Amino acid sequence: MGVDPLRLRRVLSRYPTGVTVVGTRHVPAGVCGLTVNAFTSVSLEPPMVLVCVDRSSNTRGCIEAAGEFSVSVLSSGQAGLAVRFAQKRDDKYDGVDYRLSPDGLPLLEGASAWVEARVEEALTGGDHTIFLGHVLRAEHGDAPPLVFHGGSYGRLDGDAPQAPADAPARVEER
Repeated sequence: MGVDPLRLRRVLSRYPTGVTVVGTRHVPAGVCGLTVNAFTSVSLEPPMVLVCVDRSSNTRGCIEAAGEFSVSVLSSGQAGLAVRFAQKRDDKYDGVDYRLSPDGLPLLEGASAWVEARVEEALTGGDHTIFLGHVLRAEHGDAPPLVFHGGSYGRLDGDAPQAPADAPARVEER
């Protein structure tokens, strides 16, 4: 017995997520990437993140071949890039402002943050591959992030509630 996939999609759409473009080198030349909202931190010591990539995606094979990936956390004004990189097309980076990291990984200009990681492990998770990555470099800008909620792109409201001054700096697992 299971949950209907469309019902699960509607339920999960109630959980707001950030929006990223995961990119890598295209062996032997070029770059490839796709829109991903299944991105999260795993560990601070050692620094690790994970991304989940649909197994039917061309970018999945590129990440496996390169052994590294970049994550550009899109800023609130980059919904158009989220749509572009979600499409099945070979020219996603054409005409898009990006720079290459020292390792040749694509980093989108104007993003809210960037992470570069080396693949430590690739796991099968249903119809996705879960790439566990050791963070090599990380940086951030000042732009607010793009969010995805209820099937739509949006931005964080500047009037979002703040944690009380005496709240812990981070939530600990119990």
